[in-house]
Amino acid sequence: MDLKNLVSKKINDYAEKLFFLSNEVWKNPELNFKEFKAHELLTNFLEKEGFTVERSYTGIETAFRATFGSGRPNVCVICEYDALPKIGHACGHNLIAEAGIAAGLGLKAVLESSDAPKGMLTIMGTPAEEGGGGKIKLIKNGAFENIDFAMMVHPSPKDVVMSDFVCLCPLDITYTGKAAHAAAFPWEGVNALDAAVMAYTSISALRQQMKPTWRVHGIITNGGAKPNIIPEKAAMEYYIRAPSMSDLDLLKSKVTACFKSAATATGCEVEICEPADTFASVKHNDTLAKLYYRNIVDLGVKDMILEENLGGSTDMGNVSYIVPSIHPMFAIGSGEVNHTREFTAAANTPEAHTATLIAAKAMAHTCIDVLTTDGLMEKIKDTFKD
Repeated sequence: MDLKNLVSKKINDYAEKLFFLSNEVWKNPELNFKEFKAHELLTNFLEKEGFTVERSYTGIETAFRATFGSGRPNVCVICEYDALPKIGHACGHNLIAEAGIAAGLGLKAVLESSDAPKGMLTIMGTPAEEGGGGKIKLIKNGAFENIDFAMMVHPSPKDVVMSDFVCLCPLDITYTGKAAHAAAFPWEGVNALDAAVMAYTSISALRQQMKPTWRVHGIITNGGAKPNIIPEKAAMEYYIRAPSMSDLDLLKSKVTACFKSAATATGCEVEICEPADTFASVKHNDTLAKLYYRNIVDLGVKDMILEENLGGSTDMGNVSYIVPSIHPMFAIGSGEVNHTREFTAAANTPEAHTATLIAAKAMAHTCIDVLTTDGLMEKIKDTFKD
């Protein structure tokens, strides 16, 4: 049997079980580094399917690695499974997990076949993409040292192979003032909420001078205890995004000046910290991307776009600086946009499930191309060096 047909048949045979996995992750949304149910569900399934499974991989409690085969190249498909606060799987990470497992099952069937090419398969479970930078911690712990190339797919309103994912720096800001009775002795207080509001409006004023590709967005997470107490604490969370690290540093310096000047104006103390590592922009490997494009079009996705800017950020960007990588987006049929309650609902439909399995087949077919075509791995590495 043709190896790509073997992959598609295997994934089709497992469709019901794969939908069950996706549905269970969707029904039990878990936040950064707390994905205990998803970790247990996915690792137990992979172990039963004959993979060598390492739980809590590299010391990260909800990360995992599942491997099959031996030798090189070592191809890596990536799973995500964390959710968003309040709105669950509004970025469809349940589908990312399903796609990674599905592609892995298809490739395992290839490596077990009589026509098996040389190579090794790794399924990497990467927690805490939503701001926690799980992949960055895995990189620091050496998880990608023996990987030759990596890929994952992500649900979206559109089908795009190479989307421009930008750098992201998270900031936590805390203002400290002095409490006082807001009616009797307000002059005795130092208002931390005033500082937060002033910083918020200063950043809004700054937007007129921001480049079109820059993004700054934030929330006030603590604005005081009661109206009759001058707020002695106020806290904010901000994300700063830009296409390059140099632009990000410039934008961060401007935004930081807003935070500091608000503290000076109100007499507060300010603490600015980065709660997680900076996400790098995604560097799609052009050779891998064009292979994926050809494969998913062959699978019937005729509206696939090779390049388009959909925005957003991901810690997969950091992986793309370590090993050749791609991060295609696939439409799930609803037209809803990510990070909305509507997308949460759409991420658990039969249409989304069908689209996920097609994307998984395209990943596996792309890996087969690399494993079976002389010189292709070297071309991918040359593209990566460039």
